[in-house]
Amino acid sequence: MVAFVEPLAEHDPRQVGGFRLQARLGAGGMGRVFLGYSPGGRPVAVKVVHPDLARDPEFMQRFRREVAAAQSVSDAYTAAVVGAGPDDSPPWLATTFVAGPSLADLVTRSGPLPEHAVWRLAGGLAEALQAIHSHGLIHRDLKPGNILIAADGPRVIDFGISRTTEGTVVTATHTTIGTPAYMSPEQAQGNPVGPASDVFSLGSVLTFAATGAAPFGSSGTEMFAIAYRVVNGEPDLSRVPASLRPVIDACLAKDPAARPAVSQLMHDVADRAPAYPEVTPGRFWPDQVAAVLESSAFTPVLPPPAPLTPVPQRSPATEAVADGQQYAPTEAAVGRLYAPAEAAVRGQYAPPEVAAVAKWRRGPRWLLPTALGIAVAVGAAIAIVLALSSSPKPPSFLNTPGASASASGTAAATGTHQAP
Repeated sequence: MVAFVEPLAEHDPRQVGGFRLQARLGAGGMGRVFLGYSPGGRPVAVKVVHPDLARDPEFMQRFRREVAAAQSVSDAYTAAVVGAGPDDSPPWLATTFVAGPSLADLVTRSGPLPEHAVWRLAGGLAEALQAIHSHGLIHRDLKPGNILIAADGPRVIDFGISRTTEGTVVTATHTTIGTPAYMSPEQAQGNPVGPASDVFSLGSVLTFAATGAAPFGSSGTEMFAIAYRVVNGEPDLSRVPASLRPVIDACLAKDPAARPAVSQLMHDVADRAPAYPEVTPGRFWPDQVAAVLESSAFTPVLPPPAPLTPVPQRSPATEAVADGQQYAPTEAAVGRLYAPAEAAVRGQYAPPEVAAVAKWRRGPRWLLPTALGIAVAVGAAIAIVLALSSSPKPPSFLNTPGASASASGTAAATGTHQAP
């Protein structure tokens, strides 16, 4: 099993929507990605939002935008959406499973792509951008980590910060969002962006694919320094093959109007394709790259679909997340724990832990009638004993003079002798 397919952790969900989850594909700042299977057995990638972010209104607005954007774009070079639950708890998005590494992972582990493979990558990404832009969208975060390298071509994923062509790159707090090393100058400055911004990012991605490094600096470099070079500096293209320089130079023009349109890029790729080794029929990549993708290092061994098993029980107050952290339940969550107890009293369904709370509150249902019955029986017994017993001796305070005279009179009337 390759590194990017891992077993499910103890408290990972076993089902999301109608998809059975079988393994982890990765985790990041926004949540976890799982390998799942549809009811018919088709593998899918299921992105599940981190519980903490699911409570962030701004993030959830971005996530809903990602779902809407991904659903609107269905192209050979994007990952098609097969299901989504942006308002579920937790929110999720399922796309077709792409059996291949990201461009970032492939280049980091195997080195830069050969020249003719970069041309194939350029053609596939240009087609993906054409499909995205044709729906009035701008990706705004095209980078090696958001490009999957499948055997039949690249796939552009993660529309999390995409916007319509009327949108801008800034949030409500006027902070720029995106990845600095692959931003356009207008994006880095927080100015409105258009399709030309994605073209600039494409030039940076192709530079990384051909050289193993972003043209304006990447990991280990302070992001503000990178943003400054994107706006004011010149890209480092010293290791880019000569044939690719004109296309990449044009994409990296500071002026958006000077950059080529996506249709022009596709024309340039088509013109140069005959100059490179032929591709084996049925394959997208040149044989050298195809062999790497088919090697054990990059061929995932997927676990087969398995029967659905329940997730281990856990306390809502100590619910574990993928990175081992714990999150205190929100006030609403705490309210949900106890409010259903009233429903349980009325005979409605409640979870086991809630039912236990309700049962503890009201006590067993037989207790009150039994107690009342015992009290009635004891009272009746006391009354019967009192009725059957002899008259008690008068208390001593009745031995008064008046009481004695009355007693004498009574005795005379009955002929009883009284002692002097």
